[in-house]
Amino acid sequence: MAISTRFGTNKTGARKQPPGPPASGTSGNGRRPGPIDRYFGITRLGSSYSREFRGGFATFFAMCYIVVLNPLILSGPDGSGQTLGVPQVAAVTAIVAGVMTILMGMVAKYPFALAAGLGVTAFVSATIATTPNLTWPDVMGLVLIAGIIMFILVLCGFREAVFRAVPAGLKTAIVVGIGLFVAFIGLVNSGFVRRVPDAAGTTVPVQLGQSGSLLGWPTLVFVLGLVLTIVLVVRKVKGAILIGIVASAIFAMVVQLFANVPSSAENPSGWSLVVPAIPDEFFSVPDLSLFGDVDLFGAFASVGAISAVLLTFTILLSVFFDAMGTMTGLASEAKLLDKDNNFPNANRVLLVDATGAMAGGLGGVSANEIFVESAAGIAEGARTGLASVVTGSLFIAAAFFAPLVAVVPFEAVAPALVVVGFMMVTQISTIDWSDYGITIPAFLTFTLMPFTYSIANGIGAGFIAFVIIRLCQGRMREVHPLMWLVSAAFVIYFGVGPIRQILGVG
Repeated sequence: MAISTRFGTNKTGARKQPPGPPASGTSGNGRRPGPIDRYFGITRLGSSYSREFRGGFATFFAMCYIVVLNPLILSGPDGSGQTLGVPQVAAVTAIVAGVMTILMGMVAKYPFALAAGLGVTAFVSATIATTPNLTWPDVMGLVLIAGIIMFILVLCGFREAVFRAVPAGLKTAIVVGIGLFVAFIGLVNSGFVRRVPDAAGTTVPVQLGQSGSLLGWPTLVFVLGLVLTIVLVVRKVKGAILIGIVASAIFAMVVQLFANVPSSAENPSGWSLVVPAIPDEFFSVPDLSLFGDVDLFGAFASVGAISAVLLTFTILLSVFFDAMGTMTGLASEAKLLDKDNNFPNANRVLLVDATGAMAGGLGGVSANEIFVESAAGIAEGARTGLASVVTGSLFIAAAFFAPLVAVVPFEAVAPALVVVGFMMVTQISTIDWSDYGITIPAFLTFTLMPFTYSIANGIGAGFIAFVIIRLCQGRMREVHPLMWLVSAAFVIYFGVGPIRQILGVG
């Protein structure tokens, strides 16, 4: 896996492309590609079965934590005091993620994996579900409505039109921002970077480790895993990302066997979420009772039409642009974009993504969307939907072997995310830094994504800044009409809190 080849430029400044298929249309060994190869375009895109399978496994290991984390985020009571149930949420989270990821691979044929989006899930759990008298079925009804609207927008061609209206420089900034976001997720999940306790009374929000020091076995697992992954990448070892994850996970289990490290809930120096202990049981029958437990219009009756519409709008805009930003970043890293940073069959990707939002709401586990951790598989060489089929199949298996998912801790996956983040950030060199109309919005885009822990927030700030600066420069003709529309929508998105208060529905 040569970084210089994937992200380098030639003497003319044009970005290098991966080697294409042999001119004869054969697989390079004198044999014609088989039906699976032809369907996914494996040879045509310069990939191979081994790369696709490695990529599928790497993506799964990088994001399987969602099966554990999503139930914890949604574990709180709703406005009526009812809870969803951790085992039920875990089972449906895995099944929906698996089915939607396989659908992405089979229909859109891209190496993108889907699962319950953390951003929208956190918003749904902390903001919407706590509204008095609002039940979980009511909340998931809002998610389902947002997914239905998004699906209609895709069928109308609106989502793809917005995607094409974004200037190339801002699309690159989105890629860079996602790279920084992915790296930041890795650093935080590993405990290498930690939040400063409120009791400290300081304006500094984060710090190195605990009180400025790196403590605990889990942090050592991350550091050694990061060093190993970097060495493997620099040495251009095939499967470097996957090897790094597996080796780190094995080391974590050895550490746990001899040191018996607790979780961070019991000790700040412990494992951040998953304790890598060998489970007592390996098989469990998934409880899918949550699927279909949704009230499509319950929220309108519980909190009123205006409040329900504003909440749906917030969910819709968040999912809409999280997906657009993520797919741009991933497709760019995989070298699947054209010279204008657009990629073929984008509408199929958007349709599957919109279907994922609906499926997540219908399943009661929040909107499913494309995960940035898919970059781990792309870094392993995945270029086609076959990798997504592999990842999705593993998710479905995880629903039956859920205890095994808890074997891989965050600290073992985090090194891969940091390295992948670096790979994506290298594209910053293609931005024209002489044009402030692009660079200032680009700067806001790629800094606010990690700083606010939201892809949509970064995109929104960049879009608004781009429109305002071009207006001040007297270059309004360079702003696509859809950019004006979307920027206005983001103004409402950022001001939805005050708007609800003004309208008396806050």
